[in-house]
Amino acid sequence: MDDLTQLCSLIRSRHPSVHIVTAEEPEAVELVSDAARRLGSYLWRWDAVDGLTAPLEPETLPIEDSTHPAAALEWLVLHDVSSITLLIDITKHLDDPRTLRTLRRLLVRTSETGSCIVLLDHDSKLPDAIGAWSTPLSLGFPDDDEIDKLVRSTLRELHKQLGIEVEVSTSEYALLLKNLRGLSRRQCRQIIRDVVADDRRFDADDLNHVLASKRQMVGQHGVLEFVESPASLDQIGGMGRLKAWLAARERACHADASEFGINPPRGILLLGVQGAGKSLCAKAIATAWKRPLLRLDPSTLYDRYIGESERRMREAFAQAEAMAPIVLWIDEIEKGFASAGGSSNDGGLSKRMFGSLLTWMQEHTAPVFLVATANDVQSLPPELLRKGRFDEIFFVDLPGVEARTAIFRTHLKRRKQDPGKFDMPTLLAASGGYSGAEIEQAIVSGLHDAFHTKKKLTTRHIKEALRGSPPLSVIMADRIGALREWASNRCVPADEEPSS
Repeated sequence: MDDLTQLCSLIRSRHPSVHIVTAEEPEAVELVSDAARRLGSYLWRWDAVDGLTAPLEPETLPIEDSTHPAAALEWLVLHDVSSITLLIDITKHLDDPRTLRTLRRLLVRTSETGSCIVLLDHDSKLPDAIGAWSTPLSLGFPDDDEIDKLVRSTLRELHKQLGIEVEVSTSEYALLLKNLRGLSRRQCRQIIRDVVADDRRFDADDLNHVLASKRQMVGQHGVLEFVESPASLDQIGGMGRLKAWLAARERACHADASEFGINPPRGILLLGVQGAGKSLCAKAIATAWKRPLLRLDPSTLYDRYIGESERRMREAFAQAEAMAPIVLWIDEIEKGFASAGGSSNDGGLSKRMFGSLLTWMQEHTAPVFLVATANDVQSLPPELLRKGRFDEIFFVDLPGVEARTAIFRTHLKRRKQDPGKFDMPTLLAASGGYSGAEIEQAIVSGLHDAFHTKKKLTTRHIKEALRGSPPLSVIMADRIGALREWASNRCVPADEEPSS
């Protein structure tokens, strides 16, 4: 159901209160107004500036002395019989006992008369006495048809105001609509205004600007973050089995796979040694399947207010589905859901969040491929590891000789060094047991030493840097050994060659 149909359904079902939490206030206000029009209901609106008004009855004057919420609510208790009442930003006023008491009286009245109170706020903090009567409603993101209408109406508006020129092909316009998925209606309009502001033109050159603006907006205002992935899998050393698995399942992402009896792949879990390349694996998937990569840090979901964490998770998944097809990367998943597997002192929040994750993993239908990474398998709830949760569980070990060769070459080239001028066998012998991240830091350290002495980077600089910084495989040998033993019969090695 779309937002309007869902809101009308809740009102018809005589839910006494609907709670909408959003920063997109104009769109939410218009949604409530459309619901009142569709249902033929009278609409009251209250905020602390205008007081109690009837927005759909332009000739009706505001109710006198109704800017105080308790006064407005009391008037509704005494005078109103059946209507939709929109209360904007009233949550902060519910610390006042009189306001809270009057709202509770009004809720009882609405449940008796079939009325409905819509609470519109920018956060989800509600007193328990009000939350128990309220049904949350999360606003969805516009689909391609609505985005098309938003873009066209915005361009028409700009043409009337500024006389802009529009020159895009059908394929370029389709790409534009795709790049705007997962943004709110306001954000879509704002991006279009931004890209035509300077040159008063809208053409193919603006497509990159649209994508850059989208990435900035998603990173600033949500819990998802766009991550750049390599242009080619050749930039990622090793991971042979993972690459083969991806190649074998790429076609299963297409529509004709269902006719063959194949469901699209839904996700993988990457376990492994810290710094061994799990992040690169996530990027490799996005690169191989030519999908955007979005990262979700579980720690950003948690909030001290009751209900806010669950709302953030719902919104993150809804936004990911709206942007699909994508790769969704949950980094270090054990940090966000480890306490769900045992006792915790968070009032059951971790278990509820983990349950929501499992439900979404099982039921979502949008082409969102989940990549979860973890360093500590012992902290993961056992329910996450059972067969069927993920299409496959890969173990990412320390890189072998071939992978380390690719790692050295990649990082030397990235820092304007010619790999052919280095003694690769010496570096490979010195770097056994080192992770890709540790090899990169050794090259960086060697560069600093060479720059300080005003000399060119040599094999000796990198070798000394490796020797001076023992790898994690030595410092935490017991822990890594236990992880390898656990994974030996439970996971598929991500690389074809053994670590060395």
